Amino acid sequence: MAVGGESGSAFIAIEGPEGAGKTTLAQRLASRLRNAGADVLEVREPGGTPVAEAARRLALDPDLEMSPLAELFLMLAARADLVSRVIRPALASGRVVITDRFDLSTEAYQVAGRGLPRKAVLEANRLATGELKPHLTIVLDLPDGVGEARQAAAGKPKDRMEREAAGWHARVGRVFAGASGPAVIHIDGTCSPEEVELRAWEAVRGRLGETFPKGQG
Repeated sequence: MAVGGESGSAFIAIEGPEGAGKTTLAQRLASRLRNAGADVLEVREPGGTPVAEAARRLALDPDLEMSPLAELFLMLAARADLVSRVIRPALASGRVVITDRFDLSTEAYQVAGRGLPRKAVLEANRLATGELKPHLTIVLDLPDGVGEARQAAAGKPKDRMEREAAGWHARVGRVFAGASGPAVIHIDGTCSPEEVELRAWEAVRGRLGETFPKGQG
């Protein structure tokens, strides 16, 4: 089923601050796409390969301290392996890939959060990805503190980044809120999961071609 991109493939990234509902949306959107006949692959960042999962464990371990540069290179090592070993082959075979986080998260967490130089970080990211960019980036917007409250209510243990101070998370959140571009759409993350799913589905149908009839899904 042709959705967009080469060989009928499409690459969709879901971005946003902690607790915005990215994982839930990725699962719901993947289900919609499969019902529409697409061959869908779901991945997360960092993760998705043995190398990337090992990098994830280190980067998010709340008992570890590391420099901002070490954190950046762990994230980029994970992304480089995921892109080359999983995402690019899936796209080449005509699949739709949905990723829970991608390059916008690097700009939010490592540039705004950690204070690393933006130009150098973006150049390193281009090297890690081979300049791969999503066909569509869906950003879930959330007011400061809402995501943390959601995670606390759910009893979710905090990883190393989630334990950062409120001001750090506010800097990260501003990058997501200010993201723009022809392939970027924003959805209010305070809406119900059903409403978020519906708005995301409409964005996929509107941005990635005429594959989805208006009455489908």
